[in-house]
Amino acid sequence: MSNEIRLAFAHPSERAEATSGSDPLDRISLRDHIVEVEIGAFQAERGATQRVCFNVVVEVLPTNAAVAGDDVDRILSYDKVTEAIAFELSAERLNLLETLAARVADRVLLEPQAQRVFVRIEKLDRGPGALGVEIVRSRKAHLAPVETLAEEEPPKPRVVYLSNEARTSENLSGWIDQLEEAEAPLIFCVGAPDVTAPQTGQELTQRRVDLLAIEQNAWMLAARDKRCVVVDTRTELDWAMKNGQICVWAPSKIVLDAVEGPDAPPSDPMGLAGWFAAEMQSEAFWVIGDVDATIAKASMRHVAISQKAL
Repeated sequence: MSNEIRLAFAHPSERAEATSGSDPLDRISLRDHIVEVEIGAFQAERGATQRVCFNVVVEVLPTNAAVAGDDVDRILSYDKVTEAIAFELSAERLNLLETLAARVADRVLLEPQAQRVFVRIEKLDRGPGALGVEIVRSRKAHLAPVETLAEEEPPKPRVVYLSNEARTSENLSGWIDQLEEAEAPLIFCVGAPDVTAPQTGQELTQRRVDLLAIEQNAWMLAARDKRCVVVDTRTELDWAMKNGQICVWAPSKIVLDAVEGPDAPPSDPMGLAGWFAAEMQSEAFWVIGDVDATIAKASMRHVAISQKAL
């Protein structure tokens, strides 16, 4: 038991050695790789970075020196491990270390030499000690589903912004009927009600209030047509697009969790919708209602903007 306790707190390299089989593998390791990042589920962890420490051990197939020689291209480079960490940190803001660890492990296992990976991640600034998780993933158990996901082409939706006038129009159901005729997935975006939202006097809390005001209108739109379903996570959006469901975007979670959030504040709902359309790689961004489409231009990047009156 004492040996098990020691190994529980030992470096992942010792864990790997202790659990190796009769045919041991080579190991490469990354020790005490510290990155400052915004992560965490608590409100106090939003809007601020903290130090996160990574220790990673990758078990790899033994290198045939006679074949590989001294060629760096024939081995699993340490850079692949740090690149996996950087990629997952930049993909989206995460709440859980467990999610980050699993994603880093799965990405490392995409490398053909990697057979098993140990990932330990610790927060260094949340208390007097280090708070963390450690996971083990094997190529045999986890690589197949990762490859399937990596090769799948995500759907490219049409993002349609509705002004408040359009949202409450008696023609709404007819517009939705016409939009349903196309095969591409459909996502509606809306703005806040035509009343001033409560003012908090503080930037971060005001951002939350303004985003919630937009979500009020999202739910009001869903109440007008049962085909419209309010969705607030990327996972739900991906599922809905693949299954032909019409979505109404509730922006709080995706906006607050974004690594590189929108330049447009919630008080600029067109700019916010334009940023969202670009993030979703939409095939078109349409506007229904009397609004200035140029507001979103800076946020749209490569998304095609077209004013559409149905």
